[in-house]
Amino acid sequence: MGVTQARIAVDAMGGDYAPDEIVKGAILAREQLGIETILVGDAARIRALVEQYAPGQSFEIEPATDVIAMEDDATVVRRKPQASINVAMNLVKQGRADAVVSAGHSGAVMASALFRLGRIPGIERPAIGALFPTANPNQQVLVLDVGAQVECKPRYLEQFAVMGSVYSQDVLGVESPRVGLINIGEEETKGNEFYYSVHQLLKANSEIRFVGNAEGRDVLSGNFDVIVCDGFVGNVMLKFLESVGSTVLGILKEELPRGKRGKLGATILKRNLKRIKQRMDHAEHGGALLLGVNGICIISHGSAKAPSIVSALRLASEASQHGTIAHLTREIAGMVNSGPNPATTAVAAPAVS
Repeated sequence: MGVTQARIAVDAMGGDYAPDEIVKGAILAREQLGIETILVGDAARIRALVEQYAPGQSFEIEPATDVIAMEDDATVVRRKPQASINVAMNLVKQGRADAVVSAGHSGAVMASALFRLGRIPGIERPAIGALFPTANPNQQVLVLDVGAQVECKPRYLEQFAVMGSVYSQDVLGVESPRVGLINIGEEETKGNEFYYSVHQLLKANSEIRFVGNAEGRDVLSGNFDVIVCDGFVGNVMLKFLESVGSTVLGILKEELPRGKRGKLGATILKRNLKRIKQRMDHAEHGGALLLGVNGICIISHGSAKAPSIVSALRLASEASQHGTIAHLTREIAGMVNSGPNPATTAVAAPAVS
């Protein structure tokens, strides 16, 4: 018996290139992956774009009369019930869609998800997880949180580790995900009191495979499948990685074609360069996962174009088909029912070294 294909609600009005690139992405996702979408937003504009880019095709369109702009405060979601992201979230709440994808205001997406879908029981704070490339071309590492929670308590990161492990197992196919804690050294006693306390929690949690601290140089090593940190550190890492990727690609484009030999070499290496771009360019990885809310939600990059939207829709579809939310609910319920972890009392840390 085949797996039922997910239907994804797409915030067609969210992002720098909306709605054109968002609609193009939905069309490509259907053609390449067979993913069906509900396009949410200005119905007349969306319909015209579908007719322009996919004449003869029909897409389900859900009208939304308002938009949340990138410069708006995230709390505006309360005052704009007909904003496209709110209407898309309602489709999931009503059971008409299995997941949401948006390239819009990330804070507003998270606020809308919390107000409309709520948190998974037992989850104290949601986290945004991003997939980073690694030295292994067949492996990615899930880093969370990359911006949802700037100020965290140790138990939040313990929950991030559980959520990341479940997603890594269900969607990425990692049988026993190796969990690391970002820190300034490999030794257990490194870091400040906060990170020492998190280390003790992770070490004591039998539901995850905690393999120790991960220094900055270890993030892309391929030695970890999941890495946890607070949202401040994670967001800095994410933005730095995006900068490194675009800088390296820019240098290659500038330097390789120099001179006759360079032009010949650039031609020969064209396919290799394309693969390098696919591994390093953030746009190729679709988006970040909002884990902890009671529904599948993918936050794509604000500058996302059609290929990135296709990747985001693939992530959303895979998470939905693998029953990730149900799995997370069971794991978190098990943690809550098992009572306080004795490691929560281990808050006194050695001096930072």
